[in-house]
Amino acid sequence: MHKPIAEPPQRDRAQWSSTQAYTMAVLCLVLGLALGYLFRGSATNTAQAAAPDASVQQQAPAGMPAGPPGANLTPQQKQEMLAKAAEPMLKMLRQNPADWETLVKIGNLYYDAQDYPKSIEYYERALKFQPRNADVRTDMGTAYWYTGNADRALSEFSRALKDRPNYASTLYNMGIVRWQGKMDPAGAVSAWQKLLDTNPGYPQRQQVQELIERARQHAKG
Repeated sequence: MHKPIAEPPQRDRAQWSSTQAYTMAVLCLVLGLALGYLFRGSATNTAQAAAPDASVQQQAPAGMPAGPPGANLTPQQKQEMLAKAAEPMLKMLRQNPADWETLVKIGNLYYDAQDYPKSIEYYERALKFQPRNADVRTDMGTAYWYTGNADRALSEFSRALKDRPNYASTLYNMGIVRWQGKMDPAGAVSAWQKLLDTNPGYPQRQQVQELIERARQHAKG
C-alpha cells in the first residue's frame, strides 16, 4: 500500500484498452464514487484514507469533463456500462478460468463500482489459487464490511494477518471495523497501536494517532 513499508502489487491498468479505461472512468463518475475510510489492500500508493467522519471529493480523471457525465443514467444503464467494462476480462477468464490476475482485476472492478457481493465472488475465486495473498484477502474483508458483515470482515483480516502479520492496511481496516462495527474501541486501539509499532514509517501516522485518541475517548464514555 505504502512504498516505505511493504508495497503490495500495483493495480495493473496497463493491459486495459483505452475504450475500457474510458468506460470505467465514466462509470466511476456516474456512480458518484467517493474515497472511503478503509484502505484497499491492492490500492495504489497515492490512495489516502479519510477519517470515519470525513468526506473526500472526487475529481474527474485527466482529460475528462469536470462535471459527472451521464448523471441522468438509469440504474440499468449504469449496470450496462459496468458489464461493458468487465466483458474483456470476463472473456479472458472464460478462456482460462484459473487466470488469477484476471480474477483479481474483475474483483477490483466490481469493488470500485460498489458492487461488493460481486467483488467478493471474484476475490473468493482468486483466493482459491493464492489463499495466502494478504492484499486480496484484505480487499475481500473490506468488501464484506461494506455489505454490513463486520464479523466476516474481521475474520478475513485475521486470516490475512496470519500470512502478513504487520500489514499496515489490514491493521488499519481491522481497527475501523472493531470500532465502528463491533463497538470495541479497545480492540481498535490495539490494532492501530500495533500498526504504528511495526510500521515506523507509516505515512498516515498522525491520522492513526488521532484515531487512537478518539477511540480512547469513546471507551471512557
